[in-house]
Amino acid sequence: MDDIVRQAMAKWPNVPHCWGWLGLDARGTWYMRDDRVQAAGPFPAHKGSALRHEKLIDFIHRNYAPDAQGHWYFQNGPQRVYVELENTPLVWRIGAGHSLQAHTGIAAPSPRLCVLDEEGRLYLDTEAGFGLVHSLDMDAAAEAVESGEWRPQEMSWADLPRRFGFVRSPQQAMRGD
Repeated sequence: MDDIVRQAMAKWPNVPHCWGWLGLDARGTWYMRDDRVQAAGPFPAHKGSALRHEKLIDFIHRNYAPDAQGHWYFQNGPQRVYVELENTPLVWRIGAGHSLQAHTGIAAPSPRLCVLDEEGRLYLDTEAGFGLVHSLDMDAAAEAVESGEWRPQEMSWADLPRRFGFVRSPQQAMRGD
């Protein structure tokens, strides 16, 4: 977490949390969801505007974390901005030698577990967290599976949040939907 964020939290400890305004899609793209978009319906059916400002995206990445209940948020100064997830809190990119890097830039060692859902999507559980393999990296993932380096276990998409401790919609969880 950035020092400036820690200082803001200390200075203004009681700023209310923000729900529904930020979304993360299955390819690691962030979306700003204003009142109009939120009124139109839930994420990802109504995504909003894709964020393109690199410095803002880097700031989000440095200050992105889960709370104790598995709700992922971006600590924006003194305010927590909870994130609506299309799929998982991390999106993994696969590099040379099947190296892993999350959409946030965090590298991870080899996965502890490889998961395949009923739609054929591949997920990796690592020391850095649980995430979906980016769709553009499925050829590299297939190589890792075919070589026996990764051995997928089948799991239902609906069971992943409970099994890996994350919440896809903190806004719905907060409202009790």
